Amino acid sequence: MSRLLQPVVAGVVTAVVGFASSFAVVLAGLRAVGADQRQAASGLLALCVANGVVAVWLGLRRRVPITIAWSTPGAALLVATGTVEGGFPAAIGAFAVSGLLLTAAGLFPALGRWIGAIPAPIAGAMLAGVLLDLCIAPVRALAEIPLLAGPAVLVWVLLSRFARRWATPVALLVAVAAIALTGQAPGAADLWPIVEVTAPSWSAQALVSIALPLFLVTMASQNVPGMAVLAGYGYRPPLRGILVSTGLASTLGAPLGGHAVNLAAISAALAAGPDAGPDPSRRWIASVTAGISMIVLGIGSGLATALVLLSPPLLVEAVAGLALLGALAAALVSAVADPGRREAAAVTFVVTASGLTLLGIGAAFWGLVAGGLMTLLHHRPASPSGASTSREAVPGATGPSGHADAGAMGAAPASDEFGRDRSEVGRDR
Repeated sequence: MSRLLQPVVAGVVTAVVGFASSFAVVLAGLRAVGADQRQAASGLLALCVANGVVAVWLGLRRRVPITIAWSTPGAALLVATGTVEGGFPAAIGAFAVSGLLLTAAGLFPALGRWIGAIPAPIAGAMLAGVLLDLCIAPVRALAEIPLLAGPAVLVWVLLSRFARRWATPVALLVAVAAIALTGQAPGAADLWPIVEVTAPSWSAQALVSIALPLFLVTMASQNVPGMAVLAGYGYRPPLRGILVSTGLASTLGAPLGGHAVNLAAISAALAAGPDAGPDPSRRWIASVTAGISMIVLGIGSGLATALVLLSPPLLVEAVAGLALLGALAAALVSAVADPGRREAAAVTFVVTASGLTLLGIGAAFWGLVAGGLMTLLHHRPASPSGASTSREAVPGATGPSGHADAGAMGAAPASDEFGRDRSEVGRDR
């Protein structure tokens, strides 16, 4: 019984930490691109159910602790992008296209290699630029609403030292308590899960501003480090099946408001590591339990949405920013790791962080374009020995991580662009 209890408890903790630490980011992102309260609550429910179903399916099929999550950096991208032409229906269409691109990356290996060809410093700098505005929110909140934000920030600072994984969930609880002290409370109707179908529409602006950057951010900051974390614990499941499953789940969940489903990074370590039991062959029970728990948490998505919407918007952004500080740090480290590409990464970062909208297209796309052009302009031919004079990659680096310690979860073996052991490449083709 004890052999079963440990992975089950680890799975429940994985789901609770994953949900509580970032659902505010998801809601902020959906609201930013035009969702109303019901649509945002429906999107959160869709993501929880999609995460759970895919995690249970892959865990039972592969007997590997494959933890599934929503794209937190992708939600931050939505905050940075804001409303596009066509409103929320156009954003829904972009979510569906992003899911199809994820599926295509699994079905067509060449597409995955093209994504892998994007230099890690450029991808990291784009992600850092996307995250910057939200990560500044706690500072602004301390200045504008100190009585509400101060306790939450203080609790986060203390727990980040003594109980890191619980820092953001407890800070969120403190923020909820502060909201309750203002005398506001959700109504009885908010206690039920909400399903709201939104018919997608299509616009070139939404596809370029949301679909393409969302796909790139999800691949670079979630799927790549997620595979690296699994490899660090000795698990090398075929990436093709994971991308196809998560891509299809993202596409099917889009009309309900879900933006992206993908591999987890930091929570993958909770289910794949020793906390899930001493026997690695039984840790898949933790990821399956996490999937079931996430579906249960999704039932409370309406209440979670109502609580968030009762609070000042800046307080919600502050909690979201606390959750993303680790991701910002990891992205910045990736951006400056290669001295030969630092200027290109800096250009990518400042253009993305500027919030520039040109020709109706958001800053994340233009940041990627600007960084790519700078990379081409400063490209140096390989030296006669075959080693590039401009690359000094960090050993073991696998790309920008969407989480603070995703790149530190064990020493991953030499890997391809998806974080897989090169000895495994081709076995899942």
